[in-house]
Amino acid sequence: MPTPYSVIRLDETESTQDVAREHFAGTPLLVVAARQTAGRGRSGAIWETAPRAVGLSLATNLEWEPARWPLVPLISGVVAAELLDCTLKWPNDLMMGEAKIGGILVEVADAVAVIGMGLNLWWPDPPPYRSGVFREDPGPEAGLGLGNRWSDAVIRALAMPPSEWPHDRFVARCVSIGQTVTWDPGGAGTVTGVDGDGSLVVETPAGRQTLRAGEIRHVRPAS
Repeated sequence: MPTPYSVIRLDETESTQDVAREHFAGTPLLVVAARQTAGRGRSGAIWETAPRAVGLSLATNLEWEPARWPLVPLISGVVAAELLDCTLKWPNDLMMGEAKIGGILVEVADAVAVIGMGLNLWWPDPPPYRSGVFREDPGPEAGLGLGNRWSDAVIRALAMPPSEWPHDRFVARCVSIGQTVTWDPGGAGTVTGVDGDGSLVVETPAGRQTLRAGEIRHVRPAS
């Protein structure tokens, strides 16, 4: 049985993250917007928007201890990847081939998680390394439908103990594994896996290192 939640649907807003936090009243709330004028990505990055896009933000209480909060974006991402049949670039990018189609942003304060997902649904003439989910324009209702299915699955996943997060399913879709990568500030190595706590495992000339999403920026394939 689907978990009950309320929905706010908007044609345009500055940020669905801000609307979700402002209107959260203790029970799950999904905010859906066709356009964001000040949408943001991880660490405040600006989110590029396709002609047909959707911004989704799910606000919900988080029962887990703070040490487990870094798993929330990975769980939200693997749920989205399975729904869209796409891959994941650690920690929060949704990919089709080498093109990014969306991303996950999680902001937690006072044990309330606002889980955002920006999706490019259709992009007929995208910039390099960007694409949309659909080859043809899916119409204005597609974003709401995807948002409902994604929210149902995320809420169910967060009701489970954190020890049961879908680690193996994340690893199976993670294209970062096996890549030689660099990251800021000043790191380089080859990705060998993802730890049970969600950290990226990298072999470097100095030995094995784990990268936590909140501590580093811009993990990218080495040129």
